[in-house]
Amino acid sequence: MAKYKIAVIGGRESVMGFKALGLDVFTAEDPNEARQTFRELVREGEEYAIIYITECLSVNLKAEIDKVKDKPFPAVILIPDKEGSIGLGMAALKSAVERAVGADIL
Repeated sequence: MAKYKIAVIGGRESVMGFKALGLDVFTAEDPNEARQTFRELVREGEEYAIIYITECLSVNLKAEIDKVKDKPFPAVILIPDKEGSIGLGMAALKSAVERAVGADIL
């Protein structure tokens, strides 16, 4: 059985705490950096089961995230950055639950 990894993409101040938990941390200060990192992580053959990405960076990665959202791996989870949530993570969760159960239960 393959050993899967968990990655976190975001600004340095937002993601460095995840390193202490043993997650692979990739700092990205702008959308282009985040896009390049995300593409490398989802490339065929990579072992990432979960990719956390800060909401503010995910806005510019919508097309890339949409390409993998219905695949079993990686699960892409939006998290707030150091400034707080802008609501995208909850909206994505609500959408995923709706697709899974066929109704809005949140």
